[in-house]
Amino acid sequence: MATIRDVAKKAGVAPITVSRVINNSGYFSDATRASVEAAIAELGYVPNRLARGLRQKRTHTLALVLTDITNPFFTTVARGVEDIANEAGYTVTFCNSDESLEKEQKYLDLLVQLQVDGILLVPTAGTPENIRFLQKNDTPVVILDRHVADAQADIVRCDSEAGAYQLVQLLLELGHRRIAMLGGPEGISTAADRLAGYRRAMAEAGLAPASTLVQSGSFTQLSGYQMAKKVLSATPQPTAFLAANNFIAIGAVKALQESGLSVPDDIALVGFDDLPPTLMMFPFLTVAAQPACEMAQQATKLLLSRLAGEGPAQYQEIILPTELILRQSSGQPIPLSR
Repeated sequence: MATIRDVAKKAGVAPITVSRVINNSGYFSDATRASVEAAIAELGYVPNRLARGLRQKRTHTLALVLTDITNPFFTTVARGVEDIANEAGYTVTFCNSDESLEKEQKYLDLLVQLQVDGILLVPTAGTPENIRFLQKNDTPVVILDRHVADAQADIVRCDSEAGAYQLVQLLLELGHRRIAMLGGPEGISTAADRLAGYRRAMAEAGLAPASTLVQSGSFTQLSGYQMAKKVLSATPQPTAFLAANNFIAIGAVKALQESGLSVPDDIALVGFDDLPPTLMMFPFLTVAAQPACEMAQQATKLLLSRLAGEGPAQYQEIILPTELILRQSSGQPIPLSR
């Protein structure tokens, strides 16, 4: 592998001159630039950007720590982050915590050691310890998608409570009264907010759902399947499901199909987070869609403004609205007999 000294020898200049050309700093002539660039091309020299960044106390790298990179919602988040970071001359390291606090802590420790310039974090827990760890190590952080109690940090998320409230109101307007909540993990703010929206809409309608209709699980297809199976064993059965995310909804559809029930003829189904158009030949699910790309882009811009010393004086909490998208899965008004 060619070194900076090899390039200098080939170009007939000093190594410091090669460094100046690479970094576009200091004085050098156009002829010198041409000879250095020709030597770099001929030798296939690749500058050690990390080492240069460490000397300058800036690596021009960001990190995005997600909880489930297989979920299309977070894939869209990742694309939004990368687009803005790339425009600003930054590269992005992606980490997947699998909703594991232990994995999150290991990644954050590694990222601090690598001296990434800043971190966008979808936290696995509602406690601020990991946020404080990053700040103690002078690593700027913006929290994405979720909120963390007592965290002194910027947050960019969507209004999950309002989205769930809208979905339940829709089902109530269609005549449903036995509405099951297939929720996310306890201790995760998005799951808690969506449950709160569900309960608020039900309470305003004068309804107190049976405990069997309110389930907590994980944001996975398997959990959606298991929660739906459990709810379907209750008597009387619900007439509608609210799924706390897209994977839970997919699992619920599988459980309904195995039980010989169809959506929406037998049970209505609504959920959170839309699927990308490329994954849907026939869009079907009624959802509260979160603007994943916009959320990611706003968070990245906020982090970059902090790195440039141009951010707002106070920490920001930016809450974006969800969009109610009506499709077939919520069905038509149901007969009073149901």
